[in-house]
Amino acid sequence: MNNHKRKETQVNASKSHRWIAAGLLGLGISVPALAQEDTIKVGILHSLSGTMAISESTLKDEMLMLIQQQNDKGGLLGKQLEPVVVDPASDWPLFAEKARQLLAKDKVDVIFGNWTSASRKAVLPVVEELDGLLFYPVQYEGEESSENIFYTGAAPNQQAIPAVDYLMNNVGVQRWVLEGTDYVYPRTTNKILETYLKEHGVADDDIMIDYTPFGYSNWQNIVSNIKQFGSQGKKTAVVSTINGDANVPFYRELANQGIDAADIPVMAFSVGEQELSGIDTAPLVGHLAAWNYFMSVDTDANYDFIDNWIAYNDGDDTVVTNDPMEAHYIGFNMWLQAVKKAGTTEVDAVKDAIIGVTVPNLSGGYATMMPNHHITKPVMIGEIQDNGQFSVVWQTPSTVAGDAWSDYLPGSRDLISDWRKPLECGNYNVVEKTCGGSAEETASQ
Repeated sequence: MNNHKRKETQVNASKSHRWIAAGLLGLGISVPALAQEDTIKVGILHSLSGTMAISESTLKDEMLMLIQQQNDKGGLLGKQLEPVVVDPASDWPLFAEKARQLLAKDKVDVIFGNWTSASRKAVLPVVEELDGLLFYPVQYEGEESSENIFYTGAAPNQQAIPAVDYLMNNVGVQRWVLEGTDYVYPRTTNKILETYLKEHGVADDDIMIDYTPFGYSNWQNIVSNIKQFGSQGKKTAVVSTINGDANVPFYRELANQGIDAADIPVMAFSVGEQELSGIDTAPLVGHLAAWNYFMSVDTDANYDFIDNWIAYNDGDDTVVTNDPMEAHYIGFNMWLQAVKKAGTTEVDAVKDAIIGVTVPNLSGGYATMMPNHHITKPVMIGEIQDNGQFSVVWQTPSTVAGDAWSDYLPGSRDLISDWRKPLECGNYNVVEKTCGGSAEETASQ
């Protein structure tokens, strides 16, 4: 953390005003931006309490920073941006209620939010019904395409599949533990991975699949089972889709039972720098994570972002950045460019304008919004270091375009998503030449 390039960064807004406003926003109170009557409202829909707050509260703070920075530059279309923060409290039905509040009552022009797929599934019919825009910043299972959602996190072909390929080809893994939290993202991702592994010759007996509830803490028996599964003479790895604060006791129990990366490496899809900040990482050195960004990326753009984040947090150089933060950074900048291009925040105009918009990412390249409402991203594998950071050990040579529909599920492999005119279909079957129905129907399948 201390060896990254520092720059003197000025935060123009008054600290006292900023923190008072942030406190009110955290209570779900809309604060008029600089007393302007005519503002562009930006909804922020992230859990500030409950099991997902460990991951989501940072994204709320980042969005406040990005909005402040844009306002310091003069705002957007001659107006200031007004953040409207709500707390859905890690409660999936409450996400839907809060999304409805943001769109119908607060009249926001766009929403940045959600973490879990369960919460996104709850919000999807609301943003479609009320014709809102949602920018979703977290890796997910795919198998969905909505005209009203922009997926700036990774699809399975931008995280899960490359991670398994790395474990197969670079680590020599032959036995697989698919360990996840019990909800739609881990179950669908593991369904894809199970099919993929079997297509690559992995036997049923060499795949172990297990799910636990959100917030699970009693890991002794499960970790013991993992240890036993990995003691059969074949190289074994855990592919982890454990989400939220359950990761802390999971990794602690791995250390308690003496499982290190040399024995059974863990490849995590939902553990980044933020989650590791609450763990003694010394026993976890060498375990892995697959993301599209790490804080340790060595680029000027990343250093600038880190410096701005530290400055926004009153110079606290212990704060960290992570992959979903980069996804929000990309999504926010894409939305800004689309609004400027359209000359309005009107939803249909922005949806049309954003296709093809290209903005810098933080790893030295560029992200482009594709016609399927997914973006192009590099894929990186990182090893946990004893300072809570990741050392990048592998990455794709170029960016990968996100695929809404998996090539490894029979019902999906013939589907594409293309929201451009004249197709405007989220689940077009290229064999039958038909559109399968509305995005909401597709997403609920």
